[in-house]
Amino acid sequence: MTSLSAYIDDFARFITASPSSYHAAAETARRLDEAGFTRRDEAEDWSVLPPATSGAAAGAGRSYVVRDGAIIAWVQPAGAQAATPFRILGSHTDSPGFKLKPKPTTGSYGWLQAGVEVYGGPLANSWLDRELELAGRLVTTDGVDHLVRTGPFLRIPQLAVHLDRTANEALSLDRQRHLNPVFGVGDIRQADLVAHLAALAGVAAEDVAGYDILTADTNPPARFGLDRELFAAGRMDNLSSVYAGLAALLTVSDDEETISVLAAFDHEELGSQSRSGASGPLLDDILSRIGDDLGATVSERLRAYADSWCVSADAGHSVHPNYPERHDPANLPLAGRGPLLKINANQRYATDAAGAALWARCSTAAGVPYQEFVSNNTVPCGSTIGPLTATRLGIRTVDVGVPLLSMHSARELAHVNDPFALSAAIGAFFAGA
Repeated sequence: MTSLSAYIDDFARFITASPSSYHAAAETARRLDEAGFTRRDEAEDWSVLPPATSGAAAGAGRSYVVRDGAIIAWVQPAGAQAATPFRILGSHTDSPGFKLKPKPTTGSYGWLQAGVEVYGGPLANSWLDRELELAGRLVTTDGVDHLVRTGPFLRIPQLAVHLDRTANEALSLDRQRHLNPVFGVGDIRQADLVAHLAALAGVAAEDVAGYDILTADTNPPARFGLDRELFAAGRMDNLSSVYAGLAALLTVSDDEETISVLAAFDHEELGSQSRSGASGPLLDDILSRIGDDLGATVSERLRAYADSWCVSADAGHSVHPNYPERHDPANLPLAGRGPLLKINANQRYATDAAGAALWARCSTAAGVPYQEFVSNNTVPCGSTIGPLTATRLGIRTVDVGVPLLSMHSARELAHVNDPFALSAAIGAFFAGA
């Protein structure tokens, strides 16, 4: 996608279609289907390569796997061998927010409320006084997933300043008492939130055996500001990386010298320890099965890993003009000046000198700038899937990402240049830079 405006417009459509990790995986799968990829079932035999898509080179394969709210897609070139290395773009589909609890229909004093549990580390005050939706999956007694979203449905009302004269000085939110959204008025004995979701999904309420339902902001993505160079949306951490990787993967040719992989994990905001998270077996499972189909021995698989690279792409922090003291004084990445190369001495990011050199090559090949990010020593550094992937598989890994303001807010802020540049650099990475 050569036009920045076309990229941002389609990125906005991707965000709008992806209010939960399950929707993000489904929207990614839909786009892969349109591009001629084949969905693989993990419970089936993969020994026979699916037929090549129209125009594909003989022996080439374009496939993907969905596991819950995660998706892994790959382009296997026509000349792939048992020890062919991988080029992996790692990202995640989930974002901080609130998740529906069991027995979710609550309320008091005539208000109907939803019982929610904090998911990850949201910037809680940013979720106040917004029209939110519920989105995710219902699972019926037959084990089938049903995606559902409500559209504007809930709101977490803030206490009026007249009733809390200190609200503008020190807002304190009790996570149990103050963050339960309202969705109506009436008698809770006559309301059933799960039944409402079931009706939207077209299933009987009594058939719903479980659910993974989260909140999302319903305000649509928007370009604004001088020359419309600013872009605001929910869930850019980390749909900015998922979309950048997807857009780049769709440009990969069938004659590359490496196997290009998009790995979009779930549950990164919780620490990634799940079957669909980066600490789980998902990526190793898929890479191993690709190797098995190529007849790889253990030695050949280790050779492939030794020559492979993973770019862990997750959003990072641009310098905040109102809080510059929170950043390292010598490393001040600015919005619009390119993606971040994320560095941490304590390996909270996986970047080392070799990874920095790789990212420099990718950026140069793509013709885009990049910036270095390192934390202020007094501000604890977050982490990403990068160190997890490097630790689990021994694959060389570098951490990068789009610079944002208001990370973990219900609505985050970026410069339009940076997501576009990230995808271009990832395209160069897949092309072997």
